[in-house]
Amino acid sequence: MGEDKSMLAHSAMLYGALMGLFWIVKYLFFMFGFHWPFFDMVYWGLTFLVPVLAYVMTLYYKHDIGGHISFLHAWQFGFLLYLFAALLVSLLHFVFYRFVAPPDYIANTFHQTVLLLKEVDLPADVQAAIDKMEVPSPILMVFSQLLNNIIYGIIFSIPVALLACRKNA
Repeated sequence: MGEDKSMLAHSAMLYGALMGLFWIVKYLFFMFGFHWPFFDMVYWGLTFLVPVLAYVMTLYYKHDIGGHISFLHAWQFGFLLYLFAALLVSLLHFVFYRFVAPPDYIANTFHQTVLLLKEVDLPADVQAAIDKMEVPSPILMVFSQLLNNIIYGIIFSIPVALLACRKNA
């Protein structure tokens, strides 16, 4: 008999909304960190708690579905958890890049990244491609962070799923 995955999407949306609210609060600390360095440290501390929070939420979901979960089921839940949280925090990312960040924030960050990449011994064709790149728009930055959060969800859900499915009730 297979696992009951009927609650997967609903629970992932619910827990993902809670994770998204946590990420919004965490991102506010990032924003305040520009003026007060202490908040930047709080931001990084909260960032390290994200996988722990994902694990706890996966255990709650496991309990909600009867105490047994396979690795794939737990990984799917974790991936969806990060996906829904990423969608929610993307709204704040857009507000930040469009209305809050200094006008030259994206350009300065982009140029600093390009300078770092030029210090690395990259092939000439890669260097040429980097030289041709333009400063991203705020919406492109939002999509970039959305994609990053989804990729982190794919990766960080693996150890969480391994831990969550190891002792099934």
